[in-house]
Amino acid sequence: MDTEGVRLQKALANAGVASRRVSENLIVEGRVRVNGQVVTELGSRVDPERDLIDVDGTVIQLDQSKRYVMLNKPTGVVSTMKDENGRPDLRQYTKDWPERLYNVGRLDAETSGLLVLTNDGDLAHVLAHPSFGVTKVYIAKVSGRVTAQTIARLTKGIELEDGPIAADKARLLDTSGETSLVELTLHSGRNRIVRRMMAEVGHPVVELVRRQFGPLHLGTLPAGRARELTTVERGALLTLARAATEEPSPGDQESQ
Repeated sequence: MDTEGVRLQKALANAGVASRRVSENLIVEGRVRVNGQVVTELGSRVDPERDLIDVDGTVIQLDQSKRYVMLNKPTGVVSTMKDENGRPDLRQYTKDWPERLYNVGRLDAETSGLLVLTNDGDLAHVLAHPSFGVTKVYIAKVSGRVTAQTIARLTKGIELEDGPIAADKARLLDTSGETSLVELTLHSGRNRIVRRMMAEVGHPVVELVRRQFGPLHLGTLPAGRARELTTVERGALLTLARAATEEPSPGDQESQ
């Protein structure tokens, strides 16, 4: 800890955790850790740009220059900040923030749903690489009537041209008429993996939306709208990132 830094209780208050008085109580009660060590001294100082602080195990965002935004990407929008072909891109959703935000991973133009925009490169690194095991949940509307046997195939594993793949979880939500709704949970980052999996089992995707990304849930956020993550959501993401201690192997970022 930096002796020239900010008092711990002030850092907590500035981060919106609680008032300075309540933050002092949290420290005295042993509920605050700095760089993994419990700190109970009220005179302790921290460097908000370097030190990692958590309260009750949830990491606190101290660096206020970092921005975390959730977007419900509509169909027809490409997952890039500037499309060379002139197609609708993500710039229209970032103009409300002064920071230069970038998308974490990709959703193809025909896929809608949860996309994270941030200027936190370290967090983006953890979220985007499949070796960290961050799961994503998709709802796929597919052609045909999906059976329990097909759901079992998806979780047991199927062979694609670039190797075997298995869903972490799969369940049938609804079957009506000539289509079915399937929920798939995956941590794979392979290109258009949901569409390729469903095509392989004979049920091509008609519509696809990503509802969850790690601890984040799309909720009722309308298509085409973006919002900053809440304090709880930011804490969940930063806690996940800190827990990821293994360096990921190189790999393509996702595009579903």
